[in-house]
Amino acid sequence: MTTPWRVLWTLAWRNLWRNHRRTLIMLAAIAIGVWAMIFLTAIMRGMVDDMVRGGIHTLPGHVQVHHPAYRDDPSVANRMPPPDPTLAAALAAPEVVAWSGRVKVPAIISSERDSRGVSLIGIDPVADDRLAGIAATIVEGRFLEGPADRGVLIGARLAERLETRLGKRVVVMSQDPDNDIADRGFRIVGIFRARLQGVEESLVYAGLETVQRMLRIDEELTEVAVLGDDYRDVDALYRDIAAAAGAQRETLPWYELDGYLGSMLRVMDGFVLVWIVIVFVALSFGLVNTLAMAVFERVREIGMMQALGMRPAAIVWQILLESLCLLGLGLLLGDLLAVLSLWAMQGGVDVSAVAAGMEMAGYGSMLYPSLQWRDLLTANVVVIVLGLLTSLLPAWRASRYAPIEALAKT
Repeated sequence: MTTPWRVLWTLAWRNLWRNHRRTLIMLAAIAIGVWAMIFLTAIMRGMVDDMVRGGIHTLPGHVQVHHPAYRDDPSVANRMPPPDPTLAAALAAPEVVAWSGRVKVPAIISSERDSRGVSLIGIDPVADDRLAGIAATIVEGRFLEGPADRGVLIGARLAERLETRLGKRVVVMSQDPDNDIADRGFRIVGIFRARLQGVEESLVYAGLETVQRMLRIDEELTEVAVLGDDYRDVDALYRDIAAAAGAQRETLPWYELDGYLGSMLRVMDGFVLVWIVIVFVALSFGLVNTLAMAVFERVREIGMMQALGMRPAAIVWQILLESLCLLGLGLLLGDLLAVLSLWAMQGGVDVSAVAAGMEMAGYGSMLYPSLQWRDLLTANVVVIVLGLLTSLLPAWRASRYAPIEALAKT
């Protein structure tokens, strides 16, 4: 091909604007399609991120260490000693944001009105607040003051079920390692409100040392929860903690601890690409039509250029460059619209009107769109690649005209 690239670019740009109305309509279609791809992807990302973060907050942590039999039988019988020096060193690594040793066992909580089955969780308030931010969820009363605090925290929904309130006494019963009843009276010192009402009904927090004394397990734990920097990148953290914990303990990342959340994240990653391809397939029909009409209108001109020495390959490149200009402008406008739209929603969208339905799916009452640069890049790359592939047919058709037949057309 001997035609200079500068000449091809000039011809492509001028030919693109011969029919302003058609070009502007196609630009609007591409821009709206790209906006829809990126905007809805960010909305879906935000919903999934919210659900995953909420699930990790409830677990809590990105990695957990248990006795090998604990997940099948979460009783105090399947406990483990506190972190040894090797595990403690791994927990002090820079990539560990926070960690906490906990005791979590099935229990029954009783008020003077009713009884409910719950999970009793003994926590170190300082460590657990860094891990799960429990103190920020307190709506009445106070947070636990230390591992030896004799008070208990319950959820607002559980307080309603038990017909009790702040300051009242409740009795919590569980089993000790000998399968004997272990019970203790607690005073409600705080009531928390969780994202999901199911959490409010099922979790009860007390001081770690208080629960250990109640269950008669000295300083032993049932789990060690570890929080890293990013829930999407926990493999390195998981490997380090697993190596330090050893084979005598079971170490699992969050996506294995909660298979539903892990599956949702994988489905979302696949959905993004499928969604982008589907939207562009619809746009491709308009793109092909625009380029085909541009070719049919210039049959004699194409024949003239061939008669003057332009090779078929140069004609193909000229049509492809027209397509590239059209796609580039459409992408620029679509990206700008999407970024501005999402920037305007960065404070979140209140969906409390449908909070009950959102909660059933694991979402909160506020929706925060999440724009990831890789989604933006994926959308742009897919549009450019598929757009150029779609343009090959009109370009090939233009290059196949015989000069004499093309010049004879009216």
